[in-house]
Amino acid sequence: MKKQRSQILVSILFTGLLLTVSSCQDDPVLEEYEATETEEAIDNGFSPTLVDNKLKVNPVISELITPISMAFIGDDDFFILEKNTGQVKRIKDGSVHSTVLDLAVNFGSERGLLGIALHPNFPDNPGVYLYWTESTTGADTDVLSETPLLGNRVDRFTWNGTTLTQDANIIQLRAIQQDAGQPERGNHDGGVLRFGPDGKLYIFIGDVGRRGQLQNLEDGPFGPGIPDDQFGGPEPDDAHLTGVVLRLNENGTTPGDNPFFEAGADIGGEVGENIQKIFSYGHRNSFGMAFDPIAGNLWLQENGDDAFSELNRVIPGMNGGWIQIMGPVSRISQFKEIETSAQYFGLQQIRWSPENIADSPEEALSRLFMIPGAQYVDPEFSWKFEVSPGGIGFIDSKALGSHYRGDLIMGGARDFLEGGHLFHFNLIGNRTKVGVRDPRLQDRVADNPDKWTINESESLLFGTNFGVTTDIQTGPDGNLYVVSLSHGSVYEISSRGK
Repeated sequence: MKKQRSQILVSILFTGLLLTVSSCQDDPVLEEYEATETEEAIDNGFSPTLVDNKLKVNPVISELITPISMAFIGDDDFFILEKNTGQVKRIKDGSVHSTVLDLAVNFGSERGLLGIALHPNFPDNPGVYLYWTESTTGADTDVLSETPLLGNRVDRFTWNGTTLTQDANIIQLRAIQQDAGQPERGNHDGGVLRFGPDGKLYIFIGDVGRRGQLQNLEDGPFGPGIPDDQFGGPEPDDAHLTGVVLRLNENGTTPGDNPFFEAGADIGGEVGENIQKIFSYGHRNSFGMAFDPIAGNLWLQENGDDAFSELNRVIPGMNGGWIQIMGPVSRISQFKEIETSAQYFGLQQIRWSPENIADSPEEALSRLFMIPGAQYVDPEFSWKFEVSPGGIGFIDSKALGSHYRGDLIMGGARDFLEGGHLFHFNLIGNRTKVGVRDPRLQDRVADNPDKWTINESESLLFGTNFGVTTDIQTGPDGNLYVVSLSHGSVYEISSRGK
């Protein structure tokens, strides 16, 4: 898929990756953030640092353009995705070895080349799966209208040792957001891909601004018989299959053991087939999803609007509660109070006002759209005000110290908190719960006083000044690798040794 592209400057501006956490009073499409080269960041005293002085951090590669996801294919050998250029680059021994694929992407707002997953039997099976937003122009563009309605897509490519070649489309998903009475948008696309220990492909897409049944509005935002938007809904037709984790076979077909397979079969048609694909729903947006390498559980961070960032353990058939609930349902009054305040009023989409949020936990739970077999689950950890969680990953080795093995690391999707924070979580209770040391966190909620503040999260802090962190992976050497979109870099965290 080679194509002619316009010149891209090294000091590229990318429209705010974390539009999802900006105040709804603002037009998030106009928000821009200047990507900074690693050398500039270090010169200005913003080099990443770690809390544990027994660990060290070093840049592996710099001067990339909006790097967002990575996948190791060997020792000191990995693919890196550039969100805004549509390029998959091969990084070998700390340098750009080659560009192995170049897609024509719509990179407006949070769109672009977003996610990657290798087939579980790679390289014997050379399948490489990519989540990307296609351009209708044949070239990279940030014009929001220049993508199809179903412009977010997952495709399988084949690796021949030199290049990636498109093999098959897996699924096409909603991209267009042209809603009446407000600016066109391109955010809440999700874009994370992971293969699970069961060999199935898990795909996360955000709500893409929809207000339908999968956002827990059974009759949509306007009432019975009225579509969610000009393209249909509120039922999860092809244009409203959003705010979900999908679980598919490697070829894109639907596994018969999915939690809503029978419910979807009973409904039938396009809507029924889509329901069969769902592993969980009721999610707003996320940049981080990872499987626990020890217990096999799926974990997902979720970005709030202004209230309640979340860390979730996703079970089959989970309903995460959005848009009726964000954070623990017991905190519903705080959710409403924050989102209806003069400072933060709104939930981005004007067709469902935060004034509609329930006044009690019981009322909120009664409003949920429950597909047969669904179960509402509170988050395992929350922040009262948004802290902009980014990529997450597990430390799948003892290379940093045996006490770190199996721990979860969460990055920041903005650098407003500690210059781009890394948080550290230890899992307890058969690895189903988050362990805490700070007695203020016994309720598993950090009661920070405003957005992007560290209050009650001090004990979680693992690193600072990592910028916008979009992916975290354990490498073949056992060290931890952190992708910083805003620094244009990949960092390696390792032990200083004895």
